[in-house]
Amino acid sequence: MWWGLLCAVAAAVAYGIASVFQAVAARAVDEGASGVDPRLLVRVLRQWRFVLGVGLDLLGFVAQLVALRVLPLFVVQAALAASLAVTAVAALTLGVRLRGREWGAVAVVCAGLALLGVSAESEGSRPAATGFHVGLLVVVAVLAGVGWIAGRAPERVRTPALGLISGLCFGVVALAGRVLDASSVPAVLTDPAAYALAAAGVVAMLFYTSALQRGSVTMATALMVVGETVVPSLIGVLVLGDATRPGFAVFAVTGFVLAVAAALALARFGEIDSPQQTAARS
Repeated sequence: MWWGLLCAVAAAVAYGIASVFQAVAARAVDEGASGVDPRLLVRVLRQWRFVLGVGLDLLGFVAQLVALRVLPLFVVQAALAASLAVTAVAALTLGVRLRGREWGAVAVVCAGLALLGVSAESEGSRPAATGFHVGLLVVVAVLAGVGWIAGRAPERVRTPALGLISGLCFGVVALAGRVLDASSVPAVLTDPAAYALAAAGVVAMLFYTSALQRGSVTMATALMVVGETVVPSLIGVLVLGDATRPGFAVFAVTGFVLAVAAALALARFGEIDSPQQTAARS
């Protein structure tokens, strides 16, 4: 059980550090066309820091998949939200200053994860029907369509909508990784969840990067965190049979709320400000 939590934390660390490299690279890329522009990913992939960040994301994803096999979704997703705490601390290397309340939020994230670790039972044993696997692929297609429309909306709607949709897509990645039949290579290749996982990952990255390009980093990241934690966690409990240790439900709920709320308090670190921007805000 604890090694699964260590994998979840390792994934959060990898994702958090990757965000620093990707944010630095994103600042060097022009905005391009209006709306959601798929060529944005091509432009950022020309930056070596972004490529390094993607490499760390892949390592984090492997650790996330391992964690999803032994832990409930609500534990793993709350741990991934905590990657913002890692990003905030890593941002110190760029000259970004953390205020007292932000250090407090980092501490609360750690406390929330500790409570989740104490309360976690193994992942639910309720099997997911084939329709659930196919449904994930349909959900990705729907979210892609809605996100494309949201990308054409006014900025006050565009940024929060793209942030939330990207979070929901990241949630699909977690759900697909949880139910994916990894018993053999043919099983993976014939499982709709595998294609839902890959498509959701690409769509999520495109929409989140698009949201950060022109809108409020804090708003986009906050809604992304809500989308990737709350919805898949509820599905894990209601559909996949995730549960806590007997008598530890209060600890789990408290830990989840603390970890996610503290992550929201660190939402501005979804993209690292330059030292000049941070100084201007202080």
